[in-house]
Amino acid sequence: MHVKQAVFLVGGKGTRLGSLSRDTPKPLLEIDTNLRFIDVLLEEAARHGFTDLILLAGHLSDKVIAAYDGKIVHGAKVRVLVEPSPAGTGGALRWANPVLDPWFLMANGDSLFDINLRAFATHVSDDFTARVALRRVDDPARYGAVQLKKNKITGFLEKNANLVGPTLINGGVYLMSRTVLNLIDGPCSLEQDIFPQLVEQGKLEGVEHEGYFLDMGLPETYATARVEIPQRRRRPTVFLDRDGVLNHDEGYTHRVADLHWIDGARQAIRAINDAGYLAIVVSNQAGIARGLYDDDAVMKFHAAMQDQLSEVGAHIDAFYFCPYHKDAQIDHYRAENHPDRKPNPGMLLRAMADWPIDCDKSFLIGDQATDIAAAEAAGIPGHLFDGGNLESTVMKLFDQGKHSRWEA
Repeated sequence: MHVKQAVFLVGGKGTRLGSLSRDTPKPLLEIDTNLRFIDVLLEEAARHGFTDLILLAGHLSDKVIAAYDGKIVHGAKVRVLVEPSPAGTGGALRWANPVLDPWFLMANGDSLFDINLRAFATHVSDDFTARVALRRVDDPARYGAVQLKKNKITGFLEKNANLVGPTLINGGVYLMSRTVLNLIDGPCSLEQDIFPQLVEQGKLEGVEHEGYFLDMGLPETYATARVEIPQRRRRPTVFLDRDGVLNHDEGYTHRVADLHWIDGARQAIRAINDAGYLAIVVSNQAGIARGLYDDDAVMKFHAAMQDQLSEVGAHIDAFYFCPYHKDAQIDHYRAENHPDRKPNPGMLLRAMADWPIDCDKSFLIGDQATDIAAAEAAGIPGHLFDGGNLESTVMKLFDQGKHSRWEA
């Protein structure tokens, strides 16, 4: 199951924020220059491979539509659906029924839970209708608590001053089957009306995660979001060559049938994802210049990689490839020394411009001297992969202290 749809609830009035949200929907409040809170959520979903991003709007929906309907975020398309009248978090979902996939990711538009969303949206048992991402906190009083037995949620406790931590809370990220709509027949709350029914049926799964969590619904937490999230948005990155590092090099490899993974490659990507790094592929593809295949073949190959990575809860954040070569058979791709072709650093530099990358903590893994030269030219370390198990190589780089895991 490769879930590609992510739905965000952005229709609330945000009354706890007072005048801050009087004229602006809460998720559209700026947390940095030209950066709204919802921008971060959309970027996170897009980089995890969710390509259909839906905003369920209500309050001040015209502003949501103007800013986001039809917007493209790292290749994912955003669309805005508007509830005709206030319907609560459950009722809003009911209005989206005609466009919902069989399974979809869903998240609150006013909280950030920094987890591996692709892993969270993988391998759902037939025993459950929905899955909730849970976070253990020391101060549960303002959130309420979740009771969990093994992986089954057995109850919810309302927020109150008597709750003390450490206690599991609802992290505001869900994986849901469209069949949950069978429980929704009008305005209602997912948390207060629908989830208790799923608990009673034994159909609500809970999975604990340790990622950074912030609910920006109060003036003081909104202030925290403006300080912490722009800093945390910058991530270290593992740049990876493709042929010979991720997949076996069959010689101008481009057919999906020839996708054979290097030992431990998919697990290595999962480890990179879980460590909080971006995983970005930078690959010379001279076969395009030589007329052996076209861009579309490369895109299909990369899509197949993403599909197979999703099976283990992993993803590549972005692919960059260079189709140029000095001996090109196709004039358009003939270039004596194209800046993107490794050992030149062009692909890495473009990625550094496109993504909020912490270059000081980033590195590259490649199997050729040209890969290492490109890394050095971009100002980051390069590590030569000489075969074997890629996961072992990545874990050694983490465990030996050459590159520490990012503090999530």
